[in-house]
Amino acid sequence: MSNTEILVVSSQIESHELRAWPASSSRVTISEHAIQTPEMGTPTENEQEISQLAPVDGGIAAWRLLGAAFVFETLLWGPICIGGLVAGSFADTLETLILTQGVAYGIGFLILYYPILMMVNEYWIARRGMAYGLLCGASGVSGAVMPFVVQALLSTYGYQTTLRAVAVGLAVLTGPLIPFLDGRLPPSAHVNTPKTNWSFFKSPLFWLYSVSNLFQGFGYFFPSLYLPSFATSLDLGERSGPILLAVMSVSQVAGQFVFGYLSDRKLPLDVLACSSTLVAAVTTLTMWRLADSFPVLIGFTILYGFFGAGFTAIWARMSTTITDDVTAAPIVFGLLNFGKGVGNVLAGPIGGLLVYNSSSLQHSSAAESLIPSSYRWVIIFTGSCMFASTSAIFFRHVRRLFGRIVLLSTELLRN
Repeated sequence: MSNTEILVVSSQIESHELRAWPASSSRVTISEHAIQTPEMGTPTENEQEISQLAPVDGGIAAWRLLGAAFVFETLLWGPICIGGLVAGSFADTLETLILTQGVAYGIGFLILYYPILMMVNEYWIARRGMAYGLLCGASGVSGAVMPFVVQALLSTYGYQTTLRAVAVGLAVLTGPLIPFLDGRLPPSAHVNTPKTNWSFFKSPLFWLYSVSNLFQGFGYFFPSLYLPSFATSLDLGERSGPILLAVMSVSQVAGQFVFGYLSDRKLPLDVLACSSTLVAAVTTLTMWRLADSFPVLIGFTILYGFFGAGFTAIWARMSTTITDDVTAAPIVFGLLNFGKGVGNVLAGPIGGLLVYNSSSLQHSSAAESLIPSSYRWVIIFTGSCMFASTSAIFFRHVRRLFGRIVLLSTELLRN
């Protein structure tokens, strides 16, 4: 297996990481419920525990945890993650590499990252969107730097030595942060929690946002997968692809923070969601489709990265809008993440099919034969998915408007 193949597989495996975001409800509600139960001790003891809690939405402890979580998210470290990288360094087939670096690394990330999300929920309540915007942006920071580092290591030392060096580096850099990953609430606040309320499945809002999120997930990943080869088809040079991905990662950092910050304000959630997907759709069907130079592609990556990535940063607001139940919100988040993951998994096969069916590949299977028009259906599919995501939310307001018009017409006819 060549270094180029390893780099391509690695970059595609890592792309899933951009989409793991917040369970949006606060554990403070659980704490208050626990205080009122007899099993939790006398009121005096519980009042003592409450008085010793760190403040929320700020303070040294809250920022310390968020900073540590940011670095963890940037470097994606965990015992199974490290084991997956080390095991992947011994892989001599594509299947083994996918199993070790893909599956094992991903499982390690989830096992480590979700408890961190719960800790962040305890410290950040009113400003949770901003906090998760920062965490979302951490993956963009990593995406802007790591491809160049890994590519340089691969070209110099090969994939086996590179994976082992990365594993050791991650352990050394992130190990000292473990003591800072500590929850705000005492252990007594996490026992005797109420049963999960599954009534959110009956909420039309849950299904509306889920459908919108599913369409957004179907289309979101294609630019990061195909921009490098698209740039190559324009003869923009070998380094143009990594540069475009780095610029997109930086714009994702800004977009996720801004959208997360705005979600804490009084801006309507649907306005944020629709602006994210609509701008992504328009830029895809115009700038990317008509791009014939490097500056145009740079402009596209900035706009698409900023607005497209902002969608996941408002998941916290979506969860609290769908349900105010403290036990149901993490499940809502998980289902939103699942919908995004479906798009991530299917992006490769769908994109490959769309490119393969292009006229330029019907007579040759060589990647060098690709021309800009080979990506026409990939671009159209991406833009259409983003438009569908916008339409799902917009349909809610159309129904409301239509209902009001019908009601008004009925009243006028009666009079």
